[in-house]
Amino acid sequence: MRRVILLVMSLLSLAVLAPAQNIQLEMPAGFDSVREGIAAGKVDTIQYQSKTVGNARKALVYTPPGYSRKKKYPVLYLLHGIGGDEKEWLKGGNPQLILDNLYADKKIEPMIVVMPNGRAMKDDRATGNVMAPDKVAAFATFEKDLLTDLIPFIEKKYSVLTDREHRAIAGLSMGGGQSLNFGLGNPDQFAWVGGFSSAPNTRMPEELMPNPEEAKKKLKLLFLSCGDDDRLITFTKRTHDYLFEHDVPHVYYIEPGVHDFKVWKNGLYMFSQFLFKPVDVRSLTKYTILGTPASTNIRSAKYPQILPDNRVIFRTKAPLAQKVQVDLGKKYDMVKDTAGVWSVTTDSIGEGFHYYSLLIDGLALADPASETFYGMGRMASGIEIPFRLGGYYALREVPHGDVRIRRYLSKASNTWREMYIYTPPGYDTTTEKYPVLYLLHGGGEDQRGWASQGKTNLILDNLISEGKAKPMLIVMMDGNLGGPLGPGSMATAGDNFLKVFENELKLGVIPFVESTFRVEADAAHRALAGLSMGGIQTLYAGVKNTDLFSSLGVFSSGWFANNNALSGPHYEFAKANAAKINTDLKNFWISMGGPEDIAYKNCKIMLSKYDELGIKYKYSEYPGGHTWPVWRHDLFLFSQLLFK
Repeated sequence: MRRVILLVMSLLSLAVLAPAQNIQLEMPAGFDSVREGIAAGKVDTIQYQSKTVGNARKALVYTPPGYSRKKKYPVLYLLHGIGGDEKEWLKGGNPQLILDNLYADKKIEPMIVVMPNGRAMKDDRATGNVMAPDKVAAFATFEKDLLTDLIPFIEKKYSVLTDREHRAIAGLSMGGGQSLNFGLGNPDQFAWVGGFSSAPNTRMPEELMPNPEEAKKKLKLLFLSCGDDDRLITFTKRTHDYLFEHDVPHVYYIEPGVHDFKVWKNGLYMFSQFLFKPVDVRSLTKYTILGTPASTNIRSAKYPQILPDNRVIFRTKAPLAQKVQVDLGKKYDMVKDTAGVWSVTTDSIGEGFHYYSLLIDGLALADPASETFYGMGRMASGIEIPFRLGGYYALREVPHGDVRIRRYLSKASNTWREMYIYTPPGYDTTTEKYPVLYLLHGGGEDQRGWASQGKTNLILDNLISEGKAKPMLIVMMDGNLGGPLGPGSMATAGDNFLKVFENELKLGVIPFVESTFRVEADAAHRALAGLSMGGIQTLYAGVKNTDLFSSLGVFSSGWFANNNALSGPHYEFAKANAAKINTDLKNFWISMGGPEDIAYKNCKIMLSKYDELGIKYKYSEYPGGHTWPVWRHDLFLFSQLLFK
């Protein structure tokens, strides 16, 4: 019975929350105009004595329709920009009309709105050089004036609720920065915080919110908004990125616009409808008009855009095309407008890197708005979906190594070939010799894969800076030697192409690296790893040559269960040499992307065989399937085991 009661209570709770979050995504045209036949609030000028500044200061106060001293009201403090004063919102934003109309539509709670002068100095007028250092500094001084002078005055003069849960702060531009600084800096004073087009005075995210877990408990709502063509959007985005990384619920509202009142009025329209009501945190990611351009877009390309819930908006112009789709593994039909622009919004896409193509009348093409990557056996577009736990491959302020490109004449094939080499920070300034990880790509990719899609350099830079990985060289060779090499083609192939690879590794790549770079030239300081096709190459060349490698890493791979001609000799060798393999290999690390990984079943069968043969290994599983997010994480874990 108790479970039934709890279930009913839960459903009732959801029913209460849902209407509170049913907010239109954009203020209707003309909504900030006088509407006949509705009750209107009142705007008064008040004067309060500021001990902080040392004189009397002015502010405007909006009281809602039907304001009565018999009732207590929550309060919103609404701040102006660097060139304004207490009247800026009234002159440019018509906040009283927006609020009156929202009251009439029963979309907001009755509240008092205080519009102060955020320039806390004796001459607080917006005259002369508003960017003068003393005037800019006065915006920071206002924090004390607000907390110790203005708020106590309002709470004495008006019938208001005085707890933090009934106090909000928001502002535009400079006032947006103040709102974030003061609101997040004083969580015991404000439970509702909004920044509209927040200016450069906004503190760095780590200063704004040094304790994200505490903020999650205390904040009722954090609202960030900006126009997509606002040059100050970077300050809003960096705050959003930090909140996203630390899983702090918030609204990140981007709309078409610049640094003007169209955007700020819309910010007030949206923010005020959330205030002083239950908040459905799960719905917050849907409140935006536009997404954020993907980091994988070419310079200045606005699309693809990633929405906060990881849906993606694609657009491309093809006026003569009859049918256009986006192929992300799943195909999405695009819709054409009258200008010949095709668009679609996808389902929520998994975090991390994904290849994609445009299918224009059936022809697979790279998106001209995206960077291209060699994958799927051809040049394809790629999109990077923000990953909350992707800090390990983020570009951070740490010492950075280099990715070098080298062409070499292979003694194995007598052809010119190319490799990418990561050298750790400090390589050029020391005489030290380094260990080497030989890192192999998958089918349909080449030596560029790990350097570009895999973010190898950033992963190692961050690990080395934290002392979690040994400084090492990582050699990313081209594993495409002979054939067949297409995805899945090895399932029925013999081992000739693997022999060619082994020959190239031993006679071409390793000798070139050891004669060109300062590296240790023994098995204890060599490791070999690869993903998918590269994982099979690692199994073939690594297990047979444990006198050359002390560690092997096999990512999303395994011998094909239906190809005994390929796997049989390997297992026979392993059976005959189990003791040597176990003695020589310090790390035999095998990982998979979970049951959805296309190599999962083959790998599990292989591991059962290894168990039968007595081969020692360590197994790791990370959800994500047969994708780059999984392989980045594999490198992150595997590299921390090496050369220790």
